[in-house]
Amino acid sequence: MRLKLNSGDKVPEKTTGSHVFRIEGMDCVEEISKLKQALSPIVGGEEYLFFDLLNGKLSIKNTRKLINQAMIISAIEKTGMHASLWGAPKEEGGFYGKNVKMVFTVASVISLLIAFSFHWLNHGGFQHLFLAGTGSREHQFPLISIIFYIVSIVSGGWFVFPKAMYSLKNHRPDMNLLMTVAVLGAVFIGEWLEAATVTVLFSFSLLLESWSVERARKATKALLDLAPNNARILKEDGSEEIVQASAVKASSIFIVKAGERLPLDGTIVKGTSEVNEAPITGESLPVQKRDGDTVFAGTINGNGALEITCEKTSEHSTLSNIIKLVSEAHAQRAPSEQWVEKFAKVYTPVIMGIAVLILVIPPLFFSGVWNEWLYRSLVLLVIACPCALVISTPVSIVAALTAAARAGVLIKGGKFVELPAHLRAIAFDKTGTLTKGELSVAKVVPFNDHSEHALLEIASAIEMRSEHPIARAIVLHAKAAGIPVAPAENYLTIQGKGATATIKNEKYWLGSHRYLEEKGQEDSSVHQNLDELTKSGHTVVVIGNDTHVCGFIALSDTIRPEAKEVFTQLHSLGCNHTVMLTGDNLGTAELISSQLGIDHFYSELLPQDKVKKVEELVKEYLSVAMIGDGVNDAPAMARSTLGIAMGVAGSDAAIESADIALMTDDLTKIPWLISHSKRTIAIIRQNISFSLLIKLVFMVLTFAGHSSLWAAITADMGASLIVIFNGLRLLGSKQG
Repeated sequence: MRLKLNSGDKVPEKTTGSHVFRIEGMDCVEEISKLKQALSPIVGGEEYLFFDLLNGKLSIKNTRKLINQAMIISAIEKTGMHASLWGAPKEEGGFYGKNVKMVFTVASVISLLIAFSFHWLNHGGFQHLFLAGTGSREHQFPLISIIFYIVSIVSGGWFVFPKAMYSLKNHRPDMNLLMTVAVLGAVFIGEWLEAATVTVLFSFSLLLESWSVERARKATKALLDLAPNNARILKEDGSEEIVQASAVKASSIFIVKAGERLPLDGTIVKGTSEVNEAPITGESLPVQKRDGDTVFAGTINGNGALEITCEKTSEHSTLSNIIKLVSEAHAQRAPSEQWVEKFAKVYTPVIMGIAVLILVIPPLFFSGVWNEWLYRSLVLLVIACPCALVISTPVSIVAALTAAARAGVLIKGGKFVELPAHLRAIAFDKTGTLTKGELSVAKVVPFNDHSEHALLEIASAIEMRSEHPIARAIVLHAKAAGIPVAPAENYLTIQGKGATATIKNEKYWLGSHRYLEEKGQEDSSVHQNLDELTKSGHTVVVIGNDTHVCGFIALSDTIRPEAKEVFTQLHSLGCNHTVMLTGDNLGTAELISSQLGIDHFYSELLPQDKVKKVEELVKEYLSVAMIGDGVNDAPAMARSTLGIAMGVAGSDAAIESADIALMTDDLTKIPWLISHSKRTIAIIRQNISFSLLIKLVFMVLTFAGHSSLWAAITADMGASLIVIFNGLRLLGSKQG
């Protein structure tokens, strides 16, 4: 169903807000540029246009301008593409509808072969078809051959000519216009065979481009297909019912048998099993899951049956969010893509100008033959066509984004694919990033006649109100020791320092060494004990009241086992400045930094201090990444060049807060990401260099009179084919 305006039709009412359209024929980033140019004046600016290249989807969001949907569709149709409302049933049209470009290309090829056959038979020999001397053929094209050559040209150019007309009308010459001019010029001088050959080969190259995007589209769609369409629901009467996963509501309980894929996100309420989370996190080893653990749609259950409470509907599952983010990322251009686009905008009109000069100057000033120099100018237009150059980067970026998603690394846009390769400094949060973030109480040191029991009772009462890892560790330790949590009144959080509360009618405070110094209660004995614990790498929480220090609770964290090797790899990859930012004390920070081989560390930082340090690093090193464990580090990530969140599986907020999201806490994915980025840039540079080199060689041959239309387009198509397959090699990138 397409929305079009015909005579007598009622114009749909203009509306603001969001609109979504399906676009057929949007197969490359160049076409997105055309759509932006056509639609920006209508919607009020490019910032309201959002393109999903892989799904052929256009979203117009949050525009305050009144939008007429029919006007939008009409504007899209004028670019040579087709549009319909996203919610409308898609016109498949059977085999033809799904393969329309291939049908026209095949028709063009068959028509060319028929025309060529009659042409050959008419002259009795193959050699007569390719006589030298353009414009001076020693034979005539038979009428039937001309007819089939015309059919071949029309079929092959069916999707090219409308786009060329749009480019001409809007004074934005592109490769479609170059090809159209070359073909019409060949027809004008009677070179029917070469005109048809150019059209066929160009049509085939565009088909290859569509195929490459379709392959990446299918690779991404395969992620979504990981989740089964049906779910086994446990009903209130204890019976089971198989329903569509999309119909399952949150809080429903579903059953997953051994070996089955999970259809939805949820929390295990009964059962124990190992779950293969590779489709979501890229983690190669199965993870042991039990009651209370979170599991994700698309993962594979091991040998145990599980009963799971559905936490999210299918359209909001972690897997669905991944697909959405990856699809949207493809429409965001990388720096290389932006460079190629700017280059092509200048390059194309310059080439057309040179072609005109080649056509005019030799005949006018040097007695050249018009047909001969017209032919050479047409050859120049064909070989100068930026087709291979334009598609050299988008194919690589799409493949790189898809490969990263498979590895459990969500890159939020093409522009973030290249950034990791250029990083000069990397800042790490400590707790939950370099360490496991699973603090446990190591020592309880009471002072001033307080017992360990009393100290834990006070601390657990205050920390019960907090979600900080230190607070959770203290509360868990107190519960394990059988200490009841006393009620706390007048609870107050002091940002970055600690908290206060009234317990059993007495006011207590709890906090860091800095807060102790502010309270002015640090005597020599307290200082000595605190210093010893800090130097031994413990995180120390001080508890006190208005008159004295009641005692310390020392906690310790565990460094991730892979962390040391990761820093060795980072230095080998050229990231020569690594920094650890932590709110922990100097001793803990110094101990961990020395163990891991970190270049610099900053301790006892408040949240605003982390932001300030990141700003200083960016000013000094320009390209800086901030790596943290989610939303808590979002302000510092926002100030960095590249924000990377770790362990965000199932956390929508954490995924949204970063430029790149690592689905697990696996630090080895940081050096993998940098290597992947470097490989992507290397392949893009190979593609650009190869495309330009081929053009340069054939331009020289053209000036020397040693090239032809069919040879030029064959070379250009060959270059397109090579850069496409070279870019698609990135789909095979795996974390090793």
